[in-house]
Amino acid sequence: MSAKDNAAEVALLIAAHGERSPNATNEGVKRIARAVSAYGLVSEVAVGFINGVPTIGEAFAALAAPRVIVYPLFASSGYFTRDRLVQLLDVANEEGRDVDVLPPLGLDPRFPDLVLDRAAIVAREERFALDASTLILLAHGSRRNSASREATEQVARAIEHRAVFRSVGIALLEERPFLDEAMALVQGPAVVVGMFSGEGMHGASDAPRLIAELNRNDIVYAGAIGGVVGVDDLVAGSVTEAVRRVAPDARDGPTTS
Repeated sequence: MSAKDNAAEVALLIAAHGERSPNATNEGVKRIARAVSAYGLVSEVAVGFINGVPTIGEAFAALAAPRVIVYPLFASSGYFTRDRLVQLLDVANEEGRDVDVLPPLGLDPRFPDLVLDRAAIVAREERFALDASTLILLAHGSRRNSASREATEQVARAIEHRAVFRSVGIALLEERPFLDEAMALVQGPAVVVGMFSGEGMHGASDAPRLIAELNRNDIVYAGAIGGVVGVDDLVAGSVTEAVRRVAPDARDGPTTS
């Protein structure tokens, strides 16, 4: 079976946290889904939300293909990815379809370069010298689960090895180091990247508020990483690999840049 033939039997469900607030559109996730759909890697593409509509169950039920690839649009493999998403998929999959849950966005080996590229673009826009600037990765964190912190530390180490910024550190919302603690150790300009996959409260509200409270004009927020250009390429790359695993000898399948 060629990769093209195999793709006709496969659907993609992009699973995200989502938001239920009155002004939430979850448009960023939908934009990624439209971009990935344009690659023609699978027969169907849907989005489902743990906290939003359509739900994971509704999105899964709307897909007709016998095999469903699930891409978790999350920054780490924490509770929502490892536990809650799996629970919701188990309930939705009454027909016993073949479900392949891929590693989340934040664990993609190409993810650190995406974060670095975004931070460098913003630093240059602010006319910060990269070798004199600090990059801070701001993530959720949790006192009950170390997944968010560990994933953020892993990305920070990978970026630090690129030796582009003077230094790279992390800050967390729900555990130490908090942003004010991390920034107290930073002298000179800094770029803060929100390690949030959606456009929810943390990336759109909490991060800018915390940065403003620092009362420093040499710190700039690069936004939530889930909304930057290039996320769809990472998703498409992972989906391509997953589709090809069924037809490893296929040579005429779609490729991504």
